[in-house]
Amino acid sequence: MFKRVFSACILGVEAHIIEVEVDLSDGLPGFEMVGTLTQEVKEARERVKTALKNLGFSLPAKKVTVNLSPANVRKEGCGFDLPIAVAVLAALGYINDEELDRTIFVGEVSLDGTIRPVRGILSLADQAKKCGFMRVITGEENVAEAAAIGGIVAAGAKDLLEVVEWLNYPERICGYREISEQGEETNCTHRGLDFSDVRGQLVVKRAAEVAAAGMHNLLMIGAPGTGKTMIAERIPTILPGLTREEQIEITKIHSICGQCPPGTSLIKERPFRAPHHTVPATALTGGGRIPRPGEISLAHGGVLFLDELPEFRRETLEALRQPLEEGRVTVSRLQASWVFPAEVMLVAAMNPCPCGFYPDRNRCNCREREIHRYLSHISRPILDRVDLCVETPKVSYEELAGKRGFCDASESSAQIRERVERARQWQQRRFAGTNLRFNSQIPASETKKYCALGAKEEGMMKRIFEQMKLSARGYHRVLRVARTIADLAEEEQITLAHLGEAICYRGVEEKFWGGEDE
Repeated sequence: MFKRVFSACILGVEAHIIEVEVDLSDGLPGFEMVGTLTQEVKEARERVKTALKNLGFSLPAKKVTVNLSPANVRKEGCGFDLPIAVAVLAALGYINDEELDRTIFVGEVSLDGTIRPVRGILSLADQAKKCGFMRVITGEENVAEAAAIGGIVAAGAKDLLEVVEWLNYPERICGYREISEQGEETNCTHRGLDFSDVRGQLVVKRAAEVAAAGMHNLLMIGAPGTGKTMIAERIPTILPGLTREEQIEITKIHSICGQCPPGTSLIKERPFRAPHHTVPATALTGGGRIPRPGEISLAHGGVLFLDELPEFRRETLEALRQPLEEGRVTVSRLQASWVFPAEVMLVAAMNPCPCGFYPDRNRCNCREREIHRYLSHISRPILDRVDLCVETPKVSYEELAGKRGFCDASESSAQIRERVERARQWQQRRFAGTNLRFNSQIPASETKKYCALGAKEEGMMKRIFEQMKLSARGYHRVLRVARTIADLAEEEQITLAHLGEAICYRGVEEKFWGGEDE
């Protein structure tokens, strides 16, 4: 007796439909599984056999062969337990097979038949919808996430017996949920954090606003306790809300990595990832024996915060070069390549020296050689990929205590986000009909088109280019930042004021690292 059901597996961040074929035949009794399987998939044999026995189903003394097709695709995870169990029961005649060709089954089966959650259910449900399947049957803890796709029915079963009942008596099916597709945006509060909590640091907050408006990378340099981490944690609160498409894309990545809490449908807040400086390069960019997204992909659509930047291993930081430039991570193996999205806003913070108080020589006792060695942990190519570099000075007592005249400038995140959203609207109109979304994505070949300068601005840019010894990449990044500053001012033409502010955000870099290499 031959039966076939459908499931899916994750490759990278996308799902692929897998056919689970079961054949019962005469011969030496046994339970064989084939189809390029990892160890955890092979172990499904014992989980399924024991679960069926504990639920009262008897397996005859026959040869059972399970094939997961296509055979050239490597299968991993525990999500094949449910489809294997359903296919075996259908082959034994316990299940009506009329609904099998229109349903995707995904779930781990425990020894007592309970269906447990698996990773990546959102991508699996999305692929099932694209391939024309009517429904997804999974565990109760996964159903909200699967139903978030819309356009496909998701059913969450508590155990294998409930799945059997549904397939034999479709009119008794319960737990089906269908969520209509909506395009609303959500404004994130991000754990109740707000920019109004930050006292002083007006220049740094302005730089954060410019960075958020154009999705530019930001580096903050200052002594310990000047508010660098505090500001970084609040940057997601001034980013525009997530559209439904962005929610689905971000949730897919987190679901594959097992980062979605049980019962979650979609992630509603922009990600904020702050890996420790001991993180290895593979964990930051993605990879592994079975490649999975890293921290930079988990921050996709949001903020990747690297605190104590010089403490990161140099090879770890160097691995960020290509992802920051291209907005994606490519992991290559002998048999295949995987592409993970990585459109992030990099926010980094660091002390200016090992003790943290340079250039205040009254407090800093570091030798010049020690300072140079400390700063040299950050290579010029990495600095070249930072659009804005600002110094965070010490906050005065009056600002910190909120004395009259000093607390009035503490704007809320909502006020800043309103200006950021207006600047983003200017960018949407400018880039309509193209693949560009932010000013930071403007290619070098298009800067003349989108960042045109007048005669005076051109002369100023030439002088700065020669004085600061800007690289070609640094030159284009100054123009992109100036374009964003003009958008915040709601002006079509880049003026001397916009250009001057953009250049100031490169001046701090020159102060600590000197002029750029030729």
